[in-house]
Amino acid sequence: MTESSFPDLTLVETRILGVLVEKERTVPDSYPLSLNSLIMACNQKTSRNPILNVSQSEAMGALNSLRRQSLVTETSGGRVSHYAQNIQPVLRIPEQSMILLATLMLRGSQTAGELRTNSERLYRFADISSVESFLRELSERSPDALVMEMARQPGMRENRWIHLLSGMPAINQPGESSSLDTHSVENTATDDVNELKSDVARLASEVRILRKIVDKLCAQLGVSTDS
Repeated sequence: MTESSFPDLTLVETRILGVLVEKERTVPDSYPLSLNSLIMACNQKTSRNPILNVSQSEAMGALNSLRRQSLVTETSGGRVSHYAQNIQPVLRIPEQSMILLATLMLRGSQTAGELRTNSERLYRFADISSVESFLRELSERSPDALVMEMARQPGMRENRWIHLLSGMPAINQPGESSSLDTHSVENTATDDVNELKSDVARLASEVRILRKIVDKLCAQLGVSTDS
């Protein structure tokens, strides 16, 4: 794949790439990742925006697409295949740029300061100006920029950056609200509510199961459950 023919990636594809970069550095003993480990990392609730629920079929479809683009490699060990990222050779970018891209793929739009903080486990940047320098290089990359600095929104002190691996985001005309940031906030709020609902439902189910167990034990022991 050449630089000029880089296709737009789906959300699942970018999540997989971000996860592979992250886990290569945080859990090297478990890397490359098995399919199950990869799916769990894609769907984890922390350090992810948006929160996803990637199925096995969705993950396999995304992995097959990424393999065709040489962005992911597959190795077989016994009965289980393992997957590794291959971003640097394909995009021809330094490690620092790859880390910033991965952090954007995992967490969505961020300021340079947030990127420095959120990527610290993967690479320790000396200062924010160092982060900004790599971001500028990615934004000025020819023929295809890989990140973009978004216009500062009302009430925001700093500009935010977003990756362009999924194509150019919709840009509104002056005077219009920013659909990108608005949708990001709305999606995050919706994800939080859905996650809370899911947790409540899960806890309620566990309580019902525990109640049945307690009732059964009390019946066997001849103990009343009224107390």
